[in-house]
Amino acid sequence: MKRTIFLLALAAATTSLTTIAHAQTADKRIALSNNYAGNSWRQAMLQSWDKVTQQAVADGTVAAVDTFTTADQEVPTQAAQIQNLILQGYDAIVINAASPDALNGAVKAACDAGIVVVSFDGVVSEPCAWRVAVDYFALGQEQVEYLAGRLPEGGNLLEIRGLAGTSIDNLLHEGIAAGVADNPQFTIVGEATGNWDQATAQRAVSTVLPSLPEIAAIVTQGGDGYGAAQAFRAAGRDIPIIIMGNRQDELAWWKEQQDANGYETWSGTIAPGISTLAFWIAQQILDGKDVPKDVTVPYLSVTNETLEEALAATPVGGVANKEYTQAEAIQAIEDNL
Repeated sequence: MKRTIFLLALAAATTSLTTIAHAQTADKRIALSNNYAGNSWRQAMLQSWDKVTQQAVADGTVAAVDTFTTADQEVPTQAAQIQNLILQGYDAIVINAASPDALNGAVKAACDAGIVVVSFDGVVSEPCAWRVAVDYFALGQEQVEYLAGRLPEGGNLLEIRGLAGTSIDNLLHEGIAAGVADNPQFTIVGEATGNWDQATAQRAVSTVLPSLPEIAAIVTQGGDGYGAAQAFRAAGRDIPIIIMGNRQDELAWWKEQQDANGYETWSGTIAPGISTLAFWIAQQILDGKDVPKDVTVPYLSVTNETLEEALAATPVGGVANKEYTQAEAIQAIEDNL
């Protein structure tokens, strides 16, 4: 009889704890500070964020989730935005940062005010903040490793950079440089800045193309592969192997070329839905969970074999994507502990 009473009491206590844990975030407010929305990846990221977070509000998991995107890509603007969010009393701020270190003062001020700060995609280096991302350095390296398998004799490479000053651009560039160092049969003979945007990439590649020798392949950062292909076509030059970044226009062009002439390449980038993982990480921290400062998840890749399936699942104008559930966030935390 005593054992039965004990077990009933334990079950009641466990239920109570579960209810309390949920209540710990039911009144919490979370804000998103986003420094840029000018390409298809950022638009997909914001759509995923709204879809998942608004459902979390409707379910009573959190009280409110608000989104703030700066009108420009400048660090001072985003720093001022974060200061405003501090004054508005948010419990957590999720940040896609314009710079890995220039926002550290604003981030530290938020932490000092008792606010949980979770950076994702464009992460920050301030120790008090959490970081959610893929291994961009490895992604840059893998591009060159793929090319080494396709082009064992090597050749000239054109590198398309992303948004200057961001951690993403820096890490991808460093990974590509490391890949070239490991495969000296390749030489980077030109560089263009595409800002992860097809139209910008097309203009930038068109500008440098007349001065470039024959190009064997193009290493990229995502959102620039289709633009690069258009620039080469307009110039009447043979289209090299172009590493893609999972954008629907890139995948569609790749499929057309594959059907027409057997074109082969590789595509990989971070899923826009990484924003939803960052949201759940913030929610779990507010809920008192032990979360490592760095949570790394695999990037999404598309191969010749998976191209058709990926293209069918990607909306026109969108990006191959994955949105995270709370359970998947909990698993990601455990995987990184």
